[in-house]
Amino acid sequence: MSEKVCTSCKAPLAEKGAVEFGCPACGTEIYRCYRCREQSVEYVCRNCGFRGP
Repeated sequence: MSEKVCTSCKAPLAEKGAVEFGCPACGTEIYRCYRCREQSVEYVCRNCGFRGP
């Protein structure tokens, strides 16, 4: 069983405010923790390389 971790900082997504959504370019799941979302830390899709805030 794989644990969900933030795409940006690799922290486990066990806190309130975390989100998961499909990559705008390819649909691969992106996971974001509350801290990275609030600070607009960049993420990179592991499948296609799309970069987002």
